[in-house]
Amino acid sequence: MTAQTDPQAGAGATQVASTDQQETREWMDALSAVIDREGAQYAHALLEELLEHARQNSVDRPFSANTGYVNTLETSQEARCPGNLEIEGRLRAYMRWNAMAMVVKANRIHPPEGGDLGGHIGSFASLANMFGAGFNHFWHAESENHGGDCLYIQGHVSPGIYARAYLEGRISEEQLLNFRQEVDGKGLSSYPHPKLMPEFWQFPTVSMGLGPLMAIYQARFLKYLHARGIANTENRKVWVFCGDGEMDEVESLGAISLAAREKLDNLIFVINCNLQRLDGPVRGNGKIIQELEGEFRGSGWNVIKLIWGKGWDELLAKDKDGVLRKIMMECNDGDYQSFKANDGAYVRKHFFGRDPRALKMVEHMSDDEIWNLRRGGHDSQKVYAAFHAANEHKGQPTVLLVKTVKGFGMGKIGEGKNTVHQTKKLGDEDIKAFRDRFNIPIPDSQIAELPFYKPADDTPEMKYLHERRQALGGYLPHRRVKADEQFTAPALETFKAILEPTPEGREISTTQAYVRFLTQLLRDKEIGPRVVPILVDEARTFGMEGLFRQIGIYNPAGQQYTPVDKDQVMYYKEDKAGQILQEGINEAGGMSSWIAAATSYSTSNRIMIPFYVYYSMFGFQRVGDLAWAAGDMQARGFLLGGTSGRTTLNGEGLQHEDGHSHILANTVPNCISYDPTFAHEVAVIMQEGLRRMVQEQENVFYYLTLLNENYAMPGLTPGTEEQIIKGMYQCKPGIKVPATGLRVQLLGSGTILRESLSAQELLLSDWGVAADVWSCPSFNELTRDGQDVDRWNLLHPLETARQSFVTQQLANTTGPVIASTDYMKAYAEQIRAYIPKGRIYKVLGTDGFGRSDFRRKLREHFEIDRHYIVVAALRGLADAGQLPMTKVAEAIAKYGIQVDKINPLYA
Repeated sequence: MTAQTDPQAGAGATQVASTDQQETREWMDALSAVIDREGAQYAHALLEELLEHARQNSVDRPFSANTGYVNTLETSQEARCPGNLEIEGRLRAYMRWNAMAMVVKANRIHPPEGGDLGGHIGSFASLANMFGAGFNHFWHAESENHGGDCLYIQGHVSPGIYARAYLEGRISEEQLLNFRQEVDGKGLSSYPHPKLMPEFWQFPTVSMGLGPLMAIYQARFLKYLHARGIANTENRKVWVFCGDGEMDEVESLGAISLAAREKLDNLIFVINCNLQRLDGPVRGNGKIIQELEGEFRGSGWNVIKLIWGKGWDELLAKDKDGVLRKIMMECNDGDYQSFKANDGAYVRKHFFGRDPRALKMVEHMSDDEIWNLRRGGHDSQKVYAAFHAANEHKGQPTVLLVKTVKGFGMGKIGEGKNTVHQTKKLGDEDIKAFRDRFNIPIPDSQIAELPFYKPADDTPEMKYLHERRQALGGYLPHRRVKADEQFTAPALETFKAILEPTPEGREISTTQAYVRFLTQLLRDKEIGPRVVPILVDEARTFGMEGLFRQIGIYNPAGQQYTPVDKDQVMYYKEDKAGQILQEGINEAGGMSSWIAAATSYSTSNRIMIPFYVYYSMFGFQRVGDLAWAAGDMQARGFLLGGTSGRTTLNGEGLQHEDGHSHILANTVPNCISYDPTFAHEVAVIMQEGLRRMVQEQENVFYYLTLLNENYAMPGLTPGTEEQIIKGMYQCKPGIKVPATGLRVQLLGSGTILRESLSAQELLLSDWGVAADVWSCPSFNELTRDGQDVDRWNLLHPLETARQSFVTQQLANTTGPVIASTDYMKAYAEQIRAYIPKGRIYKVLGTDGFGRSDFRRKLREHFEIDRHYIVVAALRGLADAGQLPMTKVAEAIAKYGIQVDKINPLYA
């Protein structure tokens, strides 16, 4: 053998050319003998040892992570399906029919105003065999002896899942007729939505990419529960169905290395490789299966490819020269799509016709027989064998790359065509063709009615359907609404140290208050073990490094090294039973772990209390789609946005300074959000959160923004707890009767409330104006209360009108109302409608991009500091006719305010 330079491959690149064919032949004959005598597994092990020997002798060139474009499992390696494949085929046909009928009916029946309801037929058509294998033989429901498997089902295949549930008797015909018609409460959600079908769907997956990401962390969380002795999860599996086009989402592949690193052998990805996205080929010029094989195997996964059905076995067995395998590799995905969009004659000419030897291999076959050479995903036996191999594999996560045809069985209207994803309307002739292909017992006379088909309960098919599910513990998908466990939230007095004023000379931040709350909660013998602190590599930023030694960082391998800070009290301690989930620099991963813990009451019948703390700017902005999914999943837990506000995190700059996370938080209906200023507010809000989410098992989650700014804490004023929770209380009244008789109301939250308190002093000392200061921990909750009151008043015109909480709080006050926060003006603007009639309301906020500087300078730049609050208050009095406008001008001059600078929104 000689090595010669390839001028096309770049400097130093080489290619190997054989100059001794006899030697090469001898090596190949020797390997063939090993395969024949000892088997493929032994031969593989031998080659691995040879490769390692080569590496040790400086032959370090990487080898491909890809295998040939054939099935991973040889026919002799396939586990035989123990079920009745004939009956399964009939059941599958009925489900195909009902799924198709459901979608077509939804788009034939128009309300008076018209409009289609949409839906998808092609996706389920491509993987019906896979769902059949899973439901009949592998997927366990929760039972006395099994915690139940987790199924992440592709969103676009929901009609097929409903079709199965209809045969099982879990969904009625009326519900099928109301597919995508949910307002009246009789319909079925378009996609998997736990919020809309709380006892059915486990996980929302139609926001593509999120399902694969969340599933990896779900599988890891099951291992976490087991390692900590909270639940026995050793037999449970997480099955994840994805489309090959979906794998282009960065989230889909973003955490596959974690799955391999932590040896998540309870995780199985099934990637439906029908080679099509919504608009066309996934990789027209390439091979998506080969690409994904390299990605997953390179990351340490067990990869099983199922490409060809049993019709190809005989042809491949005859392929002694590797001609057929060569053609299979040469054809790209665009070619394979064309083969399925045409007919057998086309395949004979354009596939087998690439080599005369391949053409000769099929000369005895008719065009129809060639056309019926199926892809692996449509061969029930091979699907079973692949699932079985994945289910039994230990030590690694497994990915199944299964080749299918999108729209399988839809014939000329869609099978393998670019338009199939959008196909939702079929004519009567198309429906007849569909019926004939799957042998559905519906006569021509009923085709126009498109009836659903359900065999009698005493037929072999229906008996088999129920027997298989009973053997696996019950029906799926199924979702637990509440945990069987019951906990009582610790009383507020438990957190007394956080509720009291800080000692004279002592200052703390609300982040420190949160850490003290969490530390106290961890000491609770009942609830403490259920706390799940989640960090994304910022523990020291938030003052949480003390927890490392106290409760440890979860690592399934333990700590196999001596940490560099071992001699310190708060050293970095990893442990097999550690309680902290340290996700590294990975907000999406942290959120996915939080979701797994926050929904554990449902997935594992164990109430867990996750606390995920992160830079607030990197929270809702970066993982907003996951937060929305968490709402759909009815998550329960705490999200903590640390170093919040646009002017608080001095020195960090534009991409760190948060002025809008509360705007984003308010978009999630079951997210309860607060921007507290004081330690006692943090304690009151979080204790109430524990009561609602843990004790009462309400389907809400909490978002609190925290500060890294230290100051003295005033302590809780008894009697204000309920007002804090509702979002507004008077924290410091002004003098009762100023000499001028002038009074204003100052509202604030977070760090800027302290500027309102300073403005209160300036207004009195400089201008003789009294100011009452109100802490508003949640303008969002105040807004929701006001909107709820508005709705009630609108719908009850003959009853006494109700008042919003904001109106009630300000009803007995006088003067203009000035609100200032560290967030966009839109945050406080939300309550404008609820300010008592006739009162002037002015809002200051931090619209615009953040920037780096000292806090004082930033607050001056964004026009929210004490001086601007004073000017706004004086302007409000002037607008009300209580003060001459010259006083406003005096204040502007007195405080050196630049009137001609660029608006911060555009600066």
